[in-house]
Amino acid sequence: MSELSTEEILEGIRQWIEIESPSDDPAAMARMARRIETDYRAIGAEVARIAGRDGRGDHLLVIEARLCPDAAASGPGILILSHMDTVHPLGTLAGPLPFRIEGDRAYGPGAEDMKGGTYLALAALRQLAREGRKTHLPIRHLIVSDEELGSDTSRAHIEAEARRARYVLVTEPARSGGKIVTARKGCANFTVTAHGQAAHAGVEHHLGRNAIHEMAHQILALEAMTDYARDLTVSVGTIKGGNRSNVVPDHAEVEVDVRFPNPEIGEEIVRRIRAMTPMTRDVRLVVEGGINRPGYEKTPGIAALFEHAKALAAEIGFVLEDLKTGGGSDGNYTAAYAPTLDGLGVDGDGGHTLEERLYISSILPRTRLLMRLMETLGAG
Repeated sequence: MSELSTEEILEGIRQWIEIESPSDDPAAMARMARRIETDYRAIGAEVARIAGRDGRGDHLLVIEARLCPDAAASGPGILILSHMDTVHPLGTLAGPLPFRIEGDRAYGPGAEDMKGGTYLALAALRQLAREGRKTHLPIRHLIVSDEELGSDTSRAHIEAEARRARYVLVTEPARSGGKIVTARKGCANFTVTAHGQAAHAGVEHHLGRNAIHEMAHQILALEAMTDYARDLTVSVGTIKGGNRSNVVPDHAEVEVDVRFPNPEIGEEIVRRIRAMTPMTRDVRLVVEGGINRPGYEKTPGIAALFEHAKALAAEIGFVLEDLKTGGGSDGNYTAAYAPTLDGLGVDGDGGHTLEERLYISSILPRTRLLMRLMETLGAG
């Protein structure tokens, strides 16, 4: 029986990192899915492929029921939730972000978000089987291909698996030095467009209807909806409009990011934004978009699951803390169906940048925590 090995796990993560898998490249995603499927089959797990659609890659559902009692094998289980896509385009590995190790840091596209965390789940299951340890519930590992794009093609599968789960463990990267996530803000995105009337800015200015002027009013109104006391932020992130300084602009457009703490506040802010009306005569306003990921708060079920994980971490030898984050993940979809712990992947930094890295020292404690969660949840 081999002991849990940092070197073995890091080598597996390296091999996954070196198969680049940007979300919008189906061929690259297919190469990544084949590798994950091969690695899981090598440890004896069952793997089902879920066909992608709309130009997105396939998703994978790994089923490991051999470690639990036969009577429980087809029933509610533990859902491990991960993704295999990254934000980095092809060529990142050969160019600005090659895989490399510098001290405690291993760099590479997707090292932190989230090939490191996805691989930890495989390593945990592999080690449980090697040591002959058992689980009380079947383990199902859903690995999706479009999380970085909003999980449009995987959401239905995520929610279906969450409905038959007693617990959900999400292997997104840790936060703020190893903290896990027990609450996430919801996310909404909008495009707001103003349609005015073009005119010569010098000769017929009075005939024009300035779309940028209208949008300036709307930007102020949108930003004023931010309410820190309610954990609500509304941020205008991009703006474009007009084409020449001597033409009254007939078009202006902004993109808006909204973060909210729970479904109630989310539905309220969506209604307010969709109800926006023009402030300039003869200008038409179009609002498109809505909620992308629902928010969730730390329910009693999530709190109890966190306390269980905290006690396991103490046994392993480290202090586990939790937090609420403004970033979204697929855990936003599962928390409504089953107690969800998020941020159980590797600790790291620089996600979505050309400095993305994981901390090698986090590999063993995080893998051991996943193992202990897998084998203790559902007892009693």
